Amino acid sequence: MNASEEAARGLTDIERFLYRQAHLEAARRRVEDFTARAPGLTKQQRFDIERWYLAEQRRIARLVTEHIADSINVVEEQHRIRFGRWLRGTLTAMVLITAAMGLCVAVVLGTSS
Repeated sequence: MNASEEAARGLTDIERFLYRQAHLEAARRRVEDFTARAPGLTKQQRFDIERWYLAEQRRIARLVTEHIADSINVVEEQHRIRFGRWLRGTLTAMVLITAAMGLCVAVVLGTSS
């Protein structure tokens, strides 16, 4: 992996980390707002609810990320197949054109003699 690829991967990793942190911070605020509006909860109950909710948000974020990655992989594979077909077709056309040009040259040279 060259330096440019490493830098791009590093930026992607940083972006992913920042997105995840922002998502978790928003989830933390939502659950704190929720527990603050629920009178009668003990400190331990609030802690348990917050811990469960954040763990659930991490799990959901992981599932969504995996789904997106799987979708991207499917699209990339479809693109690879289409590109391969296009490339084979182009190569076949080039071979046929080259053969036709060779035949034309042979005919022209043959009629000149």
